[in-house]
Amino acid sequence: MSVIYTCAIQLLALAYWLAAPFHTKAKLFVNGRRQLFERLTGQFSGNGSKILWVHCASLGEFEQGRPIIELIKTNRHDLKILLTFFSPSGYEAQKKYDLADYVHYLPWDTPHNAQRFVQIVKPSIAIFIKYEFWYHYSNELKKHGIPLISASCILRPNQIFFKPYGFFFRRILACFDAFFVQNQQTKNLLQSIGINSVVAGDTRFDRVAQIIAAAKEIPLAKAFKNGQEAWVIGSCWPEDMDVLYPFINKHSSYLKFIIAPHEINEGFLTDMERSLQVNTTRFSKSGIETIKDAHVLIIDNIGMLSALYQYGEAAYVGGAFGAGLHNILEAACYGIPVFFGNRNYQKFQEANDLIIRGGAFEIGNYADLEAKYQLMHNKPENYLLACEVTKSYVEENRGATQKIVDYCLKMI
Repeated sequence: MSVIYTCAIQLLALAYWLAAPFHTKAKLFVNGRRQLFERLTGQFSGNGSKILWVHCASLGEFEQGRPIIELIKTNRHDLKILLTFFSPSGYEAQKKYDLADYVHYLPWDTPHNAQRFVQIVKPSIAIFIKYEFWYHYSNELKKHGIPLISASCILRPNQIFFKPYGFFFRRILACFDAFFVQNQQTKNLLQSIGINSVVAGDTRFDRVAQIIAAAKEIPLAKAFKNGQEAWVIGSCWPEDMDVLYPFINKHSSYLKFIIAPHEINEGFLTDMERSLQVNTTRFSKSGIETIKDAHVLIIDNIGMLSALYQYGEAAYVGGAFGAGLHNILEAACYGIPVFFGNRNYQKFQEANDLIIRGGAFEIGNYADLEAKYQLMHNKPENYLLACEVTKSYVEENRGATQKIVDYCLKMI
């Protein structure tokens, strides 16, 4: 079975190599791994410090690994941090992350690569974030007696680990020394295959708490709000906006809207301006004195969204009508109701929890959004309850980072 797995990895690597001339992401995948072992050898040759290796699939997982790195660095200045990514979206965004001593792509998971990687880096401990499970790397770490920890892990019953034919993939899980999982369901699933775990929660709650503490005023956004009630629409896609356009057009006489698209695409921005029958302005073209007259502020830059939520009385978070819901905790941490599409959110624990508690609302179309908005608009007590739910939910779930770090520091 390991031969089939290795062949599948090699075929995937070949597919990326073939696609590289035609696809930007594939090109980054390939180019980022060229001469990687030579770079690693140059950096780690003669190293006398203990190495903490943190691996994340992409940028979202990095946000879960980040608080772990920061807390460990606070406690152990002598440790050096190696941060690896599988995806270009994570590596390209964080390749200059200042708390990591080394940032690299993860070489493809083949026996030779895993053996060579561990021999060069010689990590003292490895932390894989969420659901990063690699057969050869896990085995190589176990062979050398290097502790391997899964942090913020969340699993579902339909995954291959829990199928009758999933014995090969269960061998990967058996290589881990500790699992710090997000919920009781994951703990129960692991227990069903003989693996112990600790329900620690999701380190993203600690991360969003940090974001709140560090959030800075955005003068243009404050001037735009001008003391009025506002919605912040974050990480939206065209499918989200198709539902939101009639809502914005109807309520813009007394609501203001800050819209931060997931991707800054000129065609999308132009379509947005054409579809909105109200006064819109782009962040890059606005001034303090003129912006207050606009009803919609379109954010045409990246990196501002988490701080923008502080100006909202409610939030809509995009992605659930497409590939998957984006981060709703950044909005929830400000104690406001959160709305999102109803098609692809189920695998996100926080979305399910907040819907059950009454702090978040799934919507299928404009009529659904309108109806759920009116339930709060007409009965302020419903709105206040939703605010209390989101705020308390974030507070209740903090602390996962400390549990993970305490364990890791004992193992180093």
